[in-house]
Amino acid sequence: LILPGGFSYGDDLGAGKLWALDIEHRLGHALTRFVESGRPVIGICNGFQALMKSGFLPGKLASSEALTDQSVDRGVTLTFNESGHFECRWVYLYPNPNSACLFTQGLSEPIYCPVAHGEGRLVIRDQATRDALISQNLIALTYSENSYPANPNGSELAIAGLCNPAGNVLGLMPHPEDHSFPWQHPRWRRGEQGMLGLR
Repeated sequence: LILPGGFSYGDDLGAGKLWALDIEHRLGHALTRFVESGRPVIGICNGFQALMKSGFLPGKLASSEALTDQSVDRGVTLTFNESGHFECRWVYLYPNPNSACLFTQGLSEPIYCPVAHGEGRLVIRDQATRDALISQNLIALTYSENSYPANPNGSELAIAGLCNPAGNVLGLMPHPEDHSFPWQHPRWRRGEQGMLGLR
């Protein structure tokens, strides 16, 4: 299942929020069964926002003393870019080789692709949630650096993409589908190539 980018419902009430409500109320049980059966789900940009706001990402984190049942589902969200404006630029994404994410398994080189969003900054509520994301290897993709402009939205830990604990659901703000062919590289005519998002 692919939840693509775009601006669902004009991003009224916040990016992905109304789409997330539709997912929860119209598809919630069916999508929960789909995810629990291990089928692959990817949300790109607005799709990532909808998966986050509907609770499918990061999913149920393993419990610890500091994480209660009330805190495991909504300890991470996406909000306005730290720059305060829409960001449209090319970025480098680095896959986490320890992640269980089926979409990034076997990736050894970075992905070079564009971002185009105004609400893509990933924020984490507390240290316990941060520790869980790291220890469970749910951070599937990171930006090349933690500082602007390499991290275009100011996401904590330079997170560009998250997966669920099972690894079959991935959400990411950048658009790897916009660099599937060599000629889509912005400097292709200068001989630069590689780091495709296709794989």
